[in-house]
Amino acid sequence: MTLRPAEADSGIRFRRLDVPGSAPIVATYEHVSDTLLCTTVASDEGVKVATIEHLMAAFAGCGVDNVLVELDGPEVPAMDGSAAPFVFLLECADLVEQDVPRRWIRVLKPVHVHDGDRSASLAPADGFLLSFQIEFDSPAVARQSHFVDLRNGAFKTDLCRARTFGFANDVDRLRALGLARGGSLDNAVVVAGDRVLNDDGLRYDNEFVRHKLLDSIGDLYLAGGPLLARFSGDRSGHALNNMLLKKLFADKFAWCHTDTPPGTMLPAWDWGARAATA
Repeated sequence: MTLRPAEADSGIRFRRLDVPGSAPIVATYEHVSDTLLCTTVASDEGVKVATIEHLMAAFAGCGVDNVLVELDGPEVPAMDGSAAPFVFLLECADLVEQDVPRRWIRVLKPVHVHDGDRSASLAPADGFLLSFQIEFDSPAVARQSHFVDLRNGAFKTDLCRARTFGFANDVDRLRALGLARGGSLDNAVVVAGDRVLNDDGLRYDNEFVRHKLLDSIGDLYLAGGPLLARFSGDRSGHALNNMLLKKLFADKFAWCHTDTPPGTMLPAWDWGARAATA
């Protein structure tokens, strides 16, 4: 995977170099084609890129608006199962502030979706605030909740190192479906009953729910820009997150664009539009 600089207002795009002649895929909620275990985007011609959520979260957390992602295969590299390696590489490459206002998406009224006991919602706010709660039968996970105010480097300090997780008794079933074939203790936290099987244990006491927040940030960045909103997730996942964006944008009275939102407490540097440099 290679990240290349992009012009202002070009957005985040994915290009498959192993599919000659294929057009870049614009990373927006409208191009999501699959949400089973990960978020996949596809072009109108059916060219796909899977597992984009951790990279998208890194872009959101680092303030990257415009970048071209080139891949020689159908999936973003798993790395260690978190967004930390992507954040590290973006910081090493450095970012360039572009001479255009950064366009934010302000949520104007509450939007809510649910599927059984799972739910996700957006509400008006002057920043980007997120809360999440999960509950699993496994004693190692149990019930966890976490809140984050995504400013002043909070993504890097509080979320980016949280890894994806799975359960040992699901591995055989997933591999029979052709999924998780590259999964290992090197790129996921694996739980068996009340034990975490990784030798190094957990990176945060509540790493599981923090990773669900990380996933949500990546999924919500498919809005096409940063949100001014409060997100709440209760056992939500990729499918509900995408459904939430579709419901938001289906109501023209539920959102608007703004370049310099009044009353915000975010520092001034957060308002500059940015692109990643190679």
